[in-house]
Amino acid sequence: MKIYKILLLLFIIPLFAFSTHRYYLSLTQIKFKGESKSVQIIINVFIDDIELVLNKDYNIDLQLTTKKELPNNDVYFEKYLRDKLQFTIDGTQKKFNYIGKEYENDLVYFYLEIENINQVKTIKINNKILIKHFPEQQNLIKSNVGKKNKSILLNNEETSGILEH
Repeated sequence: MKIYKILLLLFIIPLFAFSTHRYYLSLTQIKFKGESKSVQIIINVFIDDIELVLNKDYNIDLQLTTKKELPNNDVYFEKYLRDKLQFTIDGTQKKFNYIGKEYENDLVYFYLEIENINQVKTIKINNKILIKHFPEQQNLIKSNVGKKNKSILLNNEETSGILEH
């Protein structure tokens, strides 16, 4: 039953990108790349949600996707993600590199990487993205290590979880 809920959420996320949404959902995709000994992470959230949160938290006016967009907005994105996301791989907390972001329709995609990873057995993630301002926020985490795919759904009451591979 849990897999059906996750599949339903994965189907619904792209539909929200084309309309005003009433649902608060982010998707974090984690993939272990053995050949580069890294964990690559892609996070997508609604642009208007992340903009509202950063504007409130940092007392700024990002004006994302406009000509008035702050030129140094990556500083705020990286600071926010470092504050709201923690990864522990095989019992060791790991720092991620912020690679950048891109906009697509109503979503912003953040690209992160954790380097020098030889193998992955467990990934613990603490994800508090958007939770402070949107208590109904849900953060779906999907991981791919080798041929194993795992997923968990985090929320205001449960902000961390472990994916075992």
